[in-house]
Amino acid sequence: MTSFVEPPLKGVRVVELTHTILGPSCGMILADLGAEVIKVEPVDGDRTRRLRGFGGGFFGYFNRNKKSLALDADAPEGRKVLVKLLQSADVMIENFAPGSMAKRGLGPEHVEKINPRLVYCALKGFLPGPYEKRPALDEVVQMMGGLAYMTGPSGRPLRAGTSVVDIVGGMFGAFGTVLALKQRDRTG
Repeated sequence: MTSFVEPPLKGVRVVELTHTILGPSCGMILADLGAEVIKVEPVDGDRTRRLRGFGGGFFGYFNRNKKSLALDADAPEGRKVLVKLLQSADVMIENFAPGSMAKRGLGPEHVEKINPRLVYCALKGFLPGPYEKRPALDEVVQMMGGLAYMTGPSGRPLRAGTSVVDIVGGMFGAFGTVLALKQRDRTG
């Protein structure tokens, strides 16, 4: 006899402000674990909704089990809706360039005032330092990290066929988020 076990993150609400693969991968894993993930998209929708050819399935795959909401987070009406979502959330995920969320009034120091118990998951390509502001496209990180040199023939680096760095980065983001939730529940 099989009994139903509730998913481990049932009751956890995540507000996801992400794009491409890294951020959506993190939210996808949390949603797969039972969290209610609300993906906030620009008014014209996430860019991956419009991909064609081999990219045609990206949006559906990386955003499965999520709810979607399109709004202009910089307009007063959209900001009110976003603030209300953040007030009721346990987690916020973002993967935009360093400093861009703070410029929009959505950096950790701003969001903490909206909801002091919120876990803020910021997924970035590079740590603070000389590369911090550089775009961290998956293939760039594969090259800089040496993965491409292990994948291709000797002396001819080859990008892995999938965005492995973004997907694994999202996995570690989800892992860190679950640990932060556990710590929050333990310490307040």
